[in-house]
Amino acid sequence: IYDWMGVSKAALEAVTRYVARDVGGHGVRANLISAGPIATVAAGGIPGFQDLADHWSSQAPLGWDTGDPAPVADAALFLLSDLSRGTSGEILHVDGGYHAMGAPVVASESSSTESASDSESASDSESASGSESASD
Repeated sequence: IYDWMGVSKAALEAVTRYVARDVGGHGVRANLISAGPIATVAAGGIPGFQDLADHWSSQAPLGWDTGDPAPVADAALFLLSDLSRGTSGEILHVDGGYHAMGAPVVASESSSTESASDSESASDSESASGSESASD
């Protein structure tokens, strides 16, 4: 249900870089804010939002409060201010550092069972070939 979002975001990022390039000579800056999940009325319509928000809060190194939009608002104020006068064509991640962590590796039960079986098989093969080498 959310698959189209990745393509849309990539297009927005590309357009922002082109806008930054094309209008920068006129003193216009173009930047994006990539915010972590914020609990809004609209977010309530996203299937699995609460699971995402719970996971985000525990994975973000700086922590993340889905009920507090202030960090995102502060980032917007920074980008609108002269403090960011040398910044254009950028994506400012305001997500508690979650984007820097990457997705956590979650092994399914079946894959960990298969891995254990594969390890045992490999171990058995190494033992057998090791025995043969020792007898040669």
